[in-house]
Amino acid sequence: MMTSMTSMAQTKEKQMQQKARRLINMMTLDEKISQMMNETPGIPRLGIKPYDWWNEGLHGVGRDGRATVFPQPIGMGATFNPALIRQIGDAIATEGRAKYNVAQRNNNYARYTGLTFWSPNINIFRDPRWGRGMETYGEDPFLTGTLGTAYVQGMQGSDPFYLKVAACGKHYAVHSGPEATRHEANVSPTKRDLFETYLPAFKMLVQQGHVEAIMGAYNRVYGEACSGSKYLLTDVLRKQWGFRGHIVSDCDALADIHAGHKIVKTEAEACAIAIKAGLNIECGHTFEAMKQAVAQKLLTEPEIDRALLPLMMTRLKLGILEYDAECPYNEVKETEICSPAHIALARKAAAESMVLLKNNGILPLDKNLHTLFVAGPGASDSFWLMGNYFGISNRYCTYLQGIADKVSSGTAVNFRPAFGESTPTKNTINWALDEAVAAEKTIVVMGNNGNLEGEEGESIASETRGDRVSMRLPASQMKFLRDLRARKSGIVVVLTGGSPIDVREISRLADAVVMAWYPGQEGGYALADLLFGDENFSGRLPVTFPESTDALPPFEDYAMKGRTYKYQTAHIQYPFGYGLSYTTVTYAHVKVETMPQKGRGMTVSAVLKNTGSKAVDEVAQVYLSAPGAGTTAALASLVAFKRIGLQPGEQQLVRFDIPFDRLLTVQEDGTAQLLKGNYTITVGGAAPGERTKALGISTTTTAFHL
Repeated sequence: MMTSMTSMAQTKEKQMQQKARRLINMMTLDEKISQMMNETPGIPRLGIKPYDWWNEGLHGVGRDGRATVFPQPIGMGATFNPALIRQIGDAIATEGRAKYNVAQRNNNYARYTGLTFWSPNINIFRDPRWGRGMETYGEDPFLTGTLGTAYVQGMQGSDPFYLKVAACGKHYAVHSGPEATRHEANVSPTKRDLFETYLPAFKMLVQQGHVEAIMGAYNRVYGEACSGSKYLLTDVLRKQWGFRGHIVSDCDALADIHAGHKIVKTEAEACAIAIKAGLNIECGHTFEAMKQAVAQKLLTEPEIDRALLPLMMTRLKLGILEYDAECPYNEVKETEICSPAHIALARKAAAESMVLLKNNGILPLDKNLHTLFVAGPGASDSFWLMGNYFGISNRYCTYLQGIADKVSSGTAVNFRPAFGESTPTKNTINWALDEAVAAEKTIVVMGNNGNLEGEEGESIASETRGDRVSMRLPASQMKFLRDLRARKSGIVVVLTGGSPIDVREISRLADAVVMAWYPGQEGGYALADLLFGDENFSGRLPVTFPESTDALPPFEDYAMKGRTYKYQTAHIQYPFGYGLSYTTVTYAHVKVETMPQKGRGMTVSAVLKNTGSKAVDEVAQVYLSAPGAGTTAALASLVAFKRIGLQPGEQQLVRFDIPFDRLLTVQEDGTAQLLKGNYTITVGGAAPGERTKALGISTTTTAFHL
């Protein structure tokens, strides 16, 4: 059956290739060029409608009105749950199809109403200061690639030919700040860092996820602009990895080729560089100079035809170049938008994303406590749930609403903003402090939001274009917490944001600390479920929390030394993979069950036991330390993980299959080899290291030799 379906898909592919070429041959040069910018006009004589390729789907259909808003991707990363992420991708694609169908009936061809979604962002969150790190799945290439692939598979659907929507891996490549210099920066990583850290997730999306599109980044790599890099777009992406979809520039990145990077002097020359390097479509208007490039013999029309072909194929796979009755996604109904099933999925994802960083026993809270005070402007503001690139839900549950909905109707709940988001309190009288002190328990919501961190032009309260040059929270927030702690205990701090925070002082002042990220529309319900014990915490950090920015290399330095759990050895507050729950899971008896052979991976097992009184979903993590660990190789690398449900007192033998390519070590020239020597396998609840031991996280370790 599978062979038959594959054969049918191949036949369909050939037919559509022929159709695409016929259409291209019937176009004038002007018409061809017009179809290679994101805002494409219709060609009525060929039956082609207008279409805008620019659409967003980072954690829900974005910028297109009513849609389910899921957790920001950094929160999705904290779930360590690819099956869940695939479900989210499928839900977003369903809503995208439904919204597209309505827009088409209304003859609405505006931006953000289409089916080519420029998501996911699979850049590596190498530095906590990057404002857009919230858009990623974290700092680990394997976790990023695994979750990104699941997201793509969910979005694009399971039909052997047609796409539910077209996903796009971005920003290719070596792109993670600073925001202020992204239009002129040149990055020259070692080949080892390039192929060990910055490219693996893209490779996984191409070869395992069959992602339809890749977006080039703004910066240069090895002197070539990413959207005009023959090395990245042709040599690596198409020739080495076999990518067959289309490549789009980031918005106005082609203008950077001449105006920012100053590689060439004219727009026509920039067009020629991009097309010859392998770019297919531009977000922007520089391609308007393409006809001039042809006249100057910088480009030929056959080269334009070759670049246009994958774009026609994407629209044919979506069934939207012209009406295609065989496309199975034509009849997705409007009732799918913000459906009860999608709302439930958003709540589940939010609950699985939140990470318990500290708990001295204050949690879970009693629903029948007599008095509860909630402080912080983010407690009552839905904007603190959203992150960036968000859609607009018809329902939001703020943290305050979720808490009020959860406690007994006999509990006196009071709330005040208590402090400014980022500005000092000007009134010399602040009733919030006295009221917080008087309450049995106080929940303080503090952290960052989209005004303080994000992309270069959206974070209006940021003086550094959305980046955070310090991991510290604003002084206004910290002053209230200090003043409160000086007068009482019983404080639960809920942190919001999309990046690591300097939590050293916060952890000392608070009795419990929760990292809630940007959890989406159901964040308030999910937080209350966790705080009051109806759900157990299971989120794990997808990014290391350093003690402070002082512990980090310079932001502009893309070398991985001293960065992420793989290369940072000291000044770690909370390690990658860390997260507490209302129980304790122990790890023991790790065993190598099958040794790797050429082309074949290995299987390891370990015994997990829930020693507490509550059921839990434990995120079991497997790390490999190869020969030369800490010198010529990473200290350790995540090679497998599973979410394991454990009932109170339950013990399970858990097996992990580690593919052969996860055992290879990238060399200085970028090649990967299976090294001879001594290896260490660690299975546990966080990345191995001294800080993990100091925090009392259970791990079990064994060695083997190749």
